[in-house]
Amino acid sequence: MRRSLAIFLLAAAFGCGGKSKQDGIALSHDPISVRGWIADVEGSPNAPFHTAETESARKMELYQSTNVWIDGAPYISGGVAENGSFILLDVPPGNVTINFAAPGAPDAKLVLQNIPGNADVFVPALLLKRGGVELLQPADAKVRMAAQIDKPRPTGRTAILAGHPFPVIDTPMKQMTDRLDFPKRPSNAAPVATVK
Repeated sequence: MRRSLAIFLLAAAFGCGGKSKQDGIALSHDPISVRGWIADVEGSPNAPFHTAETESARKMELYQSTNVWIDGAPYISGGVAENGSFILLDVPPGNVTINFAAPGAPDAKLVLQNIPGNADVFVPALLLKRGGVELLQPADAKVRMAAQIDKPRPTGRTAILAGHPFPVIDTPMKQMTDRLDFPKRPSNAAPVATVK
């Protein structure tokens, strides 16, 4: 009798019914990675004297003050680097909203829809806005799936990133080695003068 009661209590404690909606989003068995970088915040004030150095300092302060999260999913790892690049791992597939809080855009949201499990989502050059984001380089955004193939090919599925449709692409596994790394953003800073 005691053994039966103990087994029943253990089963109840470990959640035969699973996680409820109010507890948050359950950890997925086929999570996605979301990578990209923040270009700027809409309407950011510029310094009175606009130079490469003042712009670099302004953006570094902006990136260091930016937070990123997904409501109800505290287990997601990643964050924003000092150069504005970001990575989020263990993001649930399907439909998800990524929240950014930055000076001037405390409620910027990146909405992802129809994202298949185990995908890598790449969204470069985000302009954070109040309530949303804008893709400044939509041609460079992509949704990739690792596959045992020789060259990339469309899967026939479509994902939605910030309101824009993108094809889901099967990609050779050897081209997916960067999916767990902060993306390398292109350097567009003007060269700093040197004195000889």
